[in-house]
Amino acid sequence: MAMLSFLKGKTVAVMGLGKSGTSTARALAAGGATVWAWDDKAEARAAGEAAGLTTVDLACADLTALALLVWSPGIPHTHPRPHPVAERARRAGVKLVCDIDLLAMACPAARFIAVSGTNGKSTTTTLIAHILATAGRQVAAGGNLGTPALDLPSLGGEGSYVLELSSYQLELLDKATFDIAVLLNITPDHLARHDGMDGYIAAKASLFGRLRPGGVAVIGVDDDACRRIFDHLGRASELHPLPISCERRVPGGVTAPEGILMDDHEAQGQSVIDLRAANALPGSHNWQNACAAYAAARAAGVDAATIRQGIVSYPGLAHRQELIAVIDGVRYVNDSKATNADAAAKAMVCYDDIYWVLGGQAKEGGIAGLEHLLPRVRKAFLIGEATEEFARSLAGKVEFERSGTLDVAVAHARAAAVADARAGAVVLLSPACASWDQFKSFEDRGEAFRHLVSALPGRRSQP
Repeated sequence: MAMLSFLKGKTVAVMGLGKSGTSTARALAAGGATVWAWDDKAEARAAGEAAGLTTVDLACADLTALALLVWSPGIPHTHPRPHPVAERARRAGVKLVCDIDLLAMACPAARFIAVSGTNGKSTTTTLIAHILATAGRQVAAGGNLGTPALDLPSLGGEGSYVLELSSYQLELLDKATFDIAVLLNITPDHLARHDGMDGYIAAKASLFGRLRPGGVAVIGVDDDACRRIFDHLGRASELHPLPISCERRVPGGVTAPEGILMDDHEAQGQSVIDLRAANALPGSHNWQNACAAYAAARAAGVDAATIRQGIVSYPGLAHRQELIAVIDGVRYVNDSKATNADAAAKAMVCYDDIYWVLGGQAKEGGIAGLEHLLPRVRKAFLIGEATEEFARSLAGKVEFERSGTLDVAVAHARAAAVADARAGAVVLLSPACASWDQFKSFEDRGEAFRHLVSALPGRRSQP
């Protein structure tokens, strides 16, 4: 846990008692701060009190007593409607920050590597951390990914934090600065929270305004929004941003056309690694992730040979194209993290004969844009609230059934795949939806899929 003794004797409020909020409140208390903890949900307050936290209703407390208000990024504070507590804090002149800021203030000597983008953040964050660990570096990874920032160990000047940052976190940063900043891609997401696409792009682009002197900006250039950011930085700053692409060679960049990672930045066109040999990084979207990780690791001083070793040995992430089992020749792939259509497309393009399990709470746009991938789908199995919306989208384009629940979908998908006996068949959970209608989280949904697959009969073989 990062030491927050610089706030000793100060009064600090924490709004939101989820995983990161509870972690923050505990770290502040351990550092000697007086902590006012609050959550709008009674059950979250009860859990906080059971954990020893003092709850104070921030809707009526005197906020002028606060040094800071640590805000849970998941709670809207501007759009679509500002939270009343956020408005009260701003009127009182109290800054809203997130836990990333506190970590940065607690460990200023450490190297900070920030990773953002609409898709691929978690894989790139953990891949960078894995490469640094392979190089024998002291490293900790977290943030929006899994481990809250203030549950990470305290690191000194020899250590590196690799932090996945969401757009929600980026707009709350105040003091945090970074040595290396990575922006992978931008596609429409969270538009209501940012008052439209322009606001979302601005939140992502703000990452580069937080680079320390001499810092390195790594930017994907395979989408229009990121290309505009790249061009702007190249004209208006001294950053000399480093481009990455999985589609084409880019002068001065790190690229992977056809899966061959090329270094045109430092190695003058050297072929570094055939990414098709990296089993945990299938598909062109993962080639982009690998390019970003390579560029960040080189910026951190890791040699190319060690990076190659780290990429090949990377074990992958749970719930992101995770191969659970091969049963009677059918692969079962858990891609529960695919909570929107663009993320689902990244998985679908990797397989030819798909028995597709999808559905949940649909996001804006549903599964529009996936039409070109439907010829890969042998049958779709619809679950959750999105069933009827997705049924309308798929009608006349691909065979589907209304399975309703995940257990029914897995059983029926298995039966269909085995009956068709197609070589290379894949039962793919890539829901293109949020999970909250039937599950606690995408992780909970993915674990349910894992449990269901583990109980299936049949002959298992090595992946």
